[in-house]
Amino acid sequence: MNVPFLDLKAINARHAAELKAAAARVIDSGWYVLGDEVKAFESEFATWVGSPHCVGTSDGLSALILALRGWKELGLLKDGDGVAVPANTYIASILAITENRLRPVLVEPDEETFNLGAKKLAAVLTPDVKAVLAVHLYGQLADMPAIAQLCRERGLLLLEDAAQAHGAHIGGVKAGAWGDAAAFSFYPGKNLGALGDAGALTCKDAKLAEMVRALRNYGSHEKYKNLVQGPNDRLDELQAALLRVKLKHIDADNARRREIAARYRREIKNPAVCLPSVRAGEDSHVWHLFVVRVPDRAAFQQRLLDHGVHTSIHYPIAPHHQQAYAQSLGHLKLPLTEAIHREVVSLPISPVMTDAQVEQLIKVANLA
Repeated sequence: MNVPFLDLKAINARHAAELKAAAARVIDSGWYVLGDEVKAFESEFATWVGSPHCVGTSDGLSALILALRGWKELGLLKDGDGVAVPANTYIASILAITENRLRPVLVEPDEETFNLGAKKLAAVLTPDVKAVLAVHLYGQLADMPAIAQLCRERGLLLLEDAAQAHGAHIGGVKAGAWGDAAAFSFYPGKNLGALGDAGALTCKDAKLAEMVRALRNYGSHEKYKNLVQGPNDRLDELQAALLRVKLKHIDADNARRREIAARYRREIKNPAVCLPSVRAGEDSHVWHLFVVRVPDRAAFQQRLLDHGVHTSIHYPIAPHHQQAYAQSLGHLKLPLTEAIHREVVSLPISPVMTDAQVEQLIKVANLA
């Protein structure tokens, strides 16, 4: 039996009629940039997240960049300020910091969840660190109650990278509603995925929302009037319309992901496979990825592939080992982060996996 890592065609085929109708609505409207679909999606997504404001962007990285840029334009950050960020994140989190001429301060993650923890975060908070970028890796929130409290006590800005955590929560408070601002990606493979690139910023501050709305559109608060210099990072009308369709189904999709993850965690018994931990209750995690650690990753992946089970690696190279950061970060020694990047394997998990595919994966993962 073939078990693909991710079948995007099947995921979207379930909603084909709705998606085609939404696309036709945009085509027939004659309005294709920053129109009613973007406004409606921003309102609907803000309500779903539980945030006062949402600003659609061209992608998730742009949302991160514009959040930090917005704070700079508002005088809350300046060139050279430090931003604490987990060392094992995807490189986009760090790119957003350096694109703003800010300084990434890498923090080793919690060993059980691979997310940012308050204790290790506190250890790096020197006076020149002015913001924290908390990444919700794999679909589970970082320790946001403790991190948010720490940021309040130290007067730090708190930005969430929620690109993998649509719908994840602690105590009913969702990703995107904990920090001063949050960035979401709607890349097609995300739990809430567009049919192309798309992203959004959520935030509590109306001034930041207004600034980011301007920044995403050449820095223009009013047509042909540019108060600041900004890029073209707008959410597309067509993607907004498609996301409005997908948003109606994400809670059900996340529930299916939880069902599959529960079976993996309950039925994979191979002692060589280190299963992921859940900190805030089984329904808090949305399982964008199901990531295990194994000492011999290549052999494990090959064994699964020999039985038709496809896997992936998120991520094979730690950011401080990337050539892009060789000069500025390459000297760092981060043993836990480096071990994670050597040993992690992502197993297939999606709302369209069949029970038979799940059973096949469990059977193969349990082979000696």
